[in-house]
This record gives sequence, C-alpha cells and structure tokens, in this order.
Amino acid sequence: MLGRSIWRNKRYWLSGLLLAALAVFYACLPEPLFKEPVSSILLDRNNRLLGAHIASDEQWRFPPLKRVPPKFASSIIAFEDKRYWHHLGVDPLAIARAIRLNFRRGKVVSGASTLSMQVIRLASHNPERTLLNKILEAMRALRLETRYSKGQILALYASYAPFGGNVVGLEAAAWRYFGRSPEQLSWAESAMLAVLPNSPGLIHPGRKRERLKLRRDHLLKKLYQNKTISKLEYQLAIAEPLPQKPRLLPRLAPHLLATLASGKLRASGVSQSKEKNQGHIEYKLYSRQKRFVTTLDALLQQQINEIARYHGESLALKDIHNLAILVIDNHSFEVKAYVGNTPVSIHQAQHGQAIDLIQRPRSTGSTLKPFLFASMIEHGEILPETLVADAPVRYSGYRPKNYDRRFRGAVRAKKALASSLNIPAVNMLSAYGVERFLSTLRQMGMTTLKRRSREYGLPLILGGAEGTLWELTGLYANLANRAQQGAPDQHKFYRQAVVLKDANTETRRIDPISPPSAWMTLQALLEVTRPGAEGYWKRFSSSHKIAWKTGTSFGHRDAWAIGATPQYTVGVWVGNAAGEGRQGMTGVKVAAPILFDVFNRLDLDGGWFRKPLEQMKRVSICKDDGYLVNGHCAAMDYLIPKTSHFDQVSPYHRLAHLDASGEKQVHGGCESISHMRHQSWFVLPPDQAFYYQQSNPDYKPLPPWRVDCEGRLVSQTDSASMDKPMSLIYPRANTQIVIPVELSGKRGKTLFKAIHRKPDARVFWHLDSRYLGETRTFHEQMIYASAGEHKLTLVDEAGNTVEQGFKVLAQ
Repeated sequence: MLGRSIWRNKRYWLSGLLLAALAVFYACLPEPLFKEPVSSILLDRNNRLLGAHIASDEQWRFPPLKRVPPKFASSIIAFEDKRYWHHLGVDPLAIARAIRLNFRRGKVVSGASTLSMQVIRLASHNPERTLLNKILEAMRALRLETRYSKGQILALYASYAPFGGNVVGLEAAAWRYFGRSPEQLSWAESAMLAVLPNSPGLIHPGRKRERLKLRRDHLLKKLYQNKTISKLEYQLAIAEPLPQKPRLLPRLAPHLLATLASGKLRASGVSQSKEKNQGHIEYKLYSRQKRFVTTLDALLQQQINEIARYHGESLALKDIHNLAILVIDNHSFEVKAYVGNTPVSIHQAQHGQAIDLIQRPRSTGSTLKPFLFASMIEHGEILPETLVADAPVRYSGYRPKNYDRRFRGAVRAKKALASSLNIPAVNMLSAYGVERFLSTLRQMGMTTLKRRSREYGLPLILGGAEGTLWELTGLYANLANRAQQGAPDQHKFYRQAVVLKDANTETRRIDPISPPSAWMTLQALLEVTRPGAEGYWKRFSSSHKIAWKTGTSFGHRDAWAIGATPQYTVGVWVGNAAGEGRQGMTGVKVAAPILFDVFNRLDLDGGWFRKPLEQMKRVSICKDDGYLVNGHCAAMDYLIPKTSHFDQVSPYHRLAHLDASGEKQVHGGCESISHMRHQSWFVLPPDQAFYYQQSNPDYKPLPPWRVDCEGRLVSQTDSASMDKPMSLIYPRANTQIVIPVELSGKRGKTLFKAIHRKPDARVFWHLDSRYLGETRTFHEQMIYASAGEHKLTLVDEAGNTVEQGFKVLAQ
C-alpha cells in the first residue's frame, strides 16, 4: 500500500511538472513578437514605391512582409538553413556538425542557428551568446514553429533582418540598394541581400566590398550546384556588379503620404458614417496603417510632378509659391495622380510647400456655378438658351460686378456660365435660393459649408464659401460620370474619389442631377475659351474636347481650373498657402495652363459625352430668349430632360400695334384697328435693353408712340399694354435694406437708381407719396428712409409710372 501511495504521488508530481513545462513552453514566446516602430510607405497600384517616412527610431524598417519572393527565399535558405523546410525550429544535424567543428578547431567557428532561431534572436534584440540564452532561443524557436507557418517565419526574418546601416528588412533593402521591389530582384541581387544580414557592414563602400562579392558568388555557385538556377543564369548573375551606394528613396507623392500617415483622409473610403450637414460624410482613419497601397500610377505621377515643378518655378518668379493637382478616373473614381503642393526639396520648403493643399479649404471662386446651372435645369427653372439679366443690380447693399466690369443687358444662361459672368450667376442664385443651393452642395458631398445660409448670402456663388480641391474635383467627376449613364437611376448615389486601392466609392448621398442635365452643363463648359487660344483650338484636330471651368477668389488669393473629359477629371489650384493675393493671379492665367498641360499627358481617346437622347423630350422655344413659344416669336425645336418641368412662356415677345407706316405705336384710343399693322416684337426691360443693344446692334427697340396716342391713354388696360420706357435698377421687388448708422449716430442714406430709354428724360421721384425731386440723364437719388415698409414711385414727363415696394430693416 505504501509503495502504491508513493507511486501515485510521483505521478501527480510528474504530471504537475509536465503541465508547468508546457505552460512555460506555451508562454515563452513574447506577444507581440516584434515591437519595433516601422516606416510609413506609399505604393502605387502596381506596388511601386512612391515614398516612405523613416521610422521613429531613425531606421528604414518597412512594414512586415506577408510573403517572401521565391528568389530570395531560395537564396536565404541555401545560405543560412538548408534543411529549413524539414526541421521543427532546431536542426539536430546542424548542432552535431557545429559541436564537432568547434571542438576540432578549439574555438567557436560555426553556429547551428536555424532561421527560426534567428527570428527569435532578432525579436530579443541580439542578446549575449551564452549557453542559457542558446537553450532559451532553441525553446522559443520550437514554440515559434507551432504558432507560425514556415512561410510566415521566413517573412518575419526577411522583414526584421539587418541589411547594413539603418536599413532593416528585405523590402527597405531592395529599394535602398537596387531601386525596385523585392519581387523584381535578380538572382544576383537576391543572393547579395541573402548574405548581407550575416555581415551587414560589408555593404559600405571601402569596407572590403570584395568579400561581399565573394560571398554572393559563392552562394550563387551553391544555387547552381543544387540546380536552383541554370548555368546561363549563374553566368549572368556573377557578372552583375554590386550596387555602388544606397539610393535615395523616391518622393513622388510626399503630401499624400503625410496626409495618410497623419491618420485621416476625408472621403477616401467607406469605413464609418457620420451624419453631418444634412448628408452622409464618409471618412476613414489610417493612423494605425503603415503600408498604403494606392490607386496612383507611378509613371503618370512622375510626369505630373514634372509639370508641377516646371510651372512652380515659373510662378515663383511672380511671388506665387504653391499649387496642387488632382487627377480622377471618371469611371472607377480612382485617383491617378496627387500633387499636394509645389515639388521642392525638403530644405527649400520655405513657403508652405510641405502642406497638402488638396485637402485645405480655400475660397471657391466661380467653381460652383456649373452646379447651380445643372440644378436649375433639373428643376425646370432655366434652359441653357434662356436669357438671364446682366444689368446693374443691388441686393440689400450687395452689388455684384462682372470681372470685366461690363454689362451685356441679357445673356443666354450657357453663355453666362461659359464666360463666368457674375451678375447673371447672382441673379440665378437669387431665383433658386441660397438655402436650397447650400442643401444641394452638401448633398453632393461638400463638407466645408458649415455656416448658415444667411451668413453666406448671394456671394456664395462667387467665392463666398470654402471648398477643397479634393471635394470640388470629385463634384466635377460626378457630373462627368452622371452624363455617361444610360438611365436616370443607373447610379442614383453620388460616388466619392478614392486613393487607396480596393476602397469603396459608393455613398448614400442621392444624386438629383439627371444625365441630360449633366450633359447640358458639360456642353456649356465646352465653350469656355482656352487661355491664349480665343477659340482657335477648335481648328486643330489634335486638341481634345474638354469641359472646364476656372475660378478666382476675391483679392486674387486663389486661382482654380477644373476640367473633365469622359475619361478623366483634372483639378488645379494655384495660390499662396499663407493666403497672400497677387495681382493678375486668375484661374485663366495661372491655373488653366497647368490644367491643359496635365490633359496633354493623359491617354485620351478624343471622344466626347454622348447626347442622352432617350432621356430627353422635345419642346418648342423662342430663338431670341430661350423661353417656351407664346405665338409671337420665331420658334425652334429644343431637347430638354424628360424630368424637367420647364413651363415658362416667353416674357419678352409681344404683339406690337403700329400705324400704317410701321414707324409709330398706336392703340385703340387713337387709331382704328383696320388701319393698324400688327407685328411680333422682341422687347427687353429698359435696363436690360440699354446694355443689350450695345453688343447686339440688330436689337430694335419698340417704335415711339404716335404723339396723338400718348395723350389719349385713358384706360388702365391701355397703360398696361404700353412699353414702359423706364425701370428701377435698385431697389428690386421685395428688397430688404439695412441702412447703417453714421458716426454722428444718425441713420444714413441709401442710393436708389433707375434707367430711362430716353437719355434726356426728366424723372420725378416720390417716396410714400412725398415728393423727393427730379433727375435728368443720370437717374439716381440718395434717400433717407426709416425702418419699415415703403413704396417708391417714379413718374416721367409722359406720365409713365413705375412703383416698387421695399423694406428697411431696423438696427
């Protein structure tokens, strides 16, 4: 009984010791295995290196590899551990050979470390070579083999082995010494890197480089002898020279790498959704990611960098120091080129060239005008042929001006867009509504519009808002993509540009613009005159069709040019990062030349957007003003979106009643109907007609009234049927005015302005039935008005009357 009890206790003790040993074995491997910081690296779509940031410990240590190229795997196994695929982390035969050889020589001349043991040694930061450490190393190598596959262990070794100087890991070494990825290395290059971790100091020039070549060639001979490589491959390999010195790593997209490495790139891929500004804004955090495989094309990126460098040097002479370029594929929404700022060396970045200006909000200038144009077409509020007023106008103290300071009276909406006229754009926004347009832009994906509509006001359309080149170029890419869709609901959601490979482009933001509206907008932008070309580019078949738009912010601080073809959208911004303006720095002069240089480097097929006829319907419009026919105009057929509810009949064509000579107007009170001539006439309001006829000499105003008819207008109907010869420029209907208080504490005055067809006409001004005075030739009055509702009345010598209500807001 006693013997059985002793045996039972021994069994318990042995079981306990075994369990403890297993526990120690299981826990002997550190977790994580490697804690060293790694470099952030940027790769193009074909895994070509675009740039890298050195790790925080000043080592070029690229993120760990997932697999090792076959050539390097064969080389390192042949050199370090020929039975690697067969042992379990420790090679007994290698241990026996090392003991015998070291005993014979009387000193340590050979080790028995397997690649698995070397991985453990690297993870332990190369501890002192003692017997205890060797035993621990062997035990951990055995544990390593139970946790990782052979391929994974090989990848760990290749990722953390030293390759000379501050170069750690195979990938960093391949790019530093040979300027290519590990997969592209030759047998000679792979063999050199395989022998280097054993003696990393041999890579330095002047440090017995011949020994490195002898070791490499010896390994190549071993690979030939074991039939890994052929005789021809061996002969070619040993003829290859060693690299002279480490290469500089490429810096093809430094700003993109900095933006990604900083942790966040707006709208670069769907990972989290955040409700904001009445739309879904997608963003992704990248702070833990170190290997960024992008959608960029390295060759194209290099070409666009050269364009940016060339123009950057030229602009610097004009004291303009920054620019940014973005290229998006309109079908995949992948970014093909990303130049965040003027390319300069790190030591020359004295004017903010290190800032990624693609992601920085800047004043939008006129770049939002096409989206107002498209939205108004979609909602049936204008057509491209519709006339829009281009005459002096004021909105509650805001007085927009065209860039050239000219007025055209009335201009077709498509011409106003192509010429980037400010007054028509403001008039259109006033009709469409600022709040409504803000909602549209937010729905499209603009995340920088954070203020209320009343804070933006009508200047929103002229650069009163801020946007990023990233988002604005994405908006134009969506317009180009939408114009190519075969059905209105083919892709009902907006898409977002992506710069990381395999990222999702879809969003949950509904696209309200139909393909016909998008096509009409791009067609209008095709007519924008190219810089210095004045339209002559159309004569050359080599010139590609490009729909494009420029923009210039107030004070010449920002210059934009964004263009689209069916294949690509290109966005360009030029300015100074610090915000200083420069005289003459406009979108046409400084940004557009860069835009067309970029398009010249793209592989364009020369095609244009197909007209979506199946999604359009035919209407009849007046040739003169682009409104629906009213029976008094020359008509033409016109295609508009099927979804459009445009129903505005021409307000400018009327039936004029003339005397027998056709030179005077008459009416029923002074001429019998049988003696009248009835003629259709195109009549603009006086303020528009005054400027319109200056650039349209064929415009004919209505003939004057016959003298005997002017005094016999007794009915309201007759008065209403007359052509009123004067109109108010300011105030407009329902105008709300804020009159500032002067330094004296008294309320100031505001300037009211009218226009009359007859230059020498006398106009009598009345405010709330109180006579103010008369004007001749220049019809302007400085008027004091208290807070509240008022009515302004103007009467000329012939008794023609214009009345307008307005409101002065209390302060």
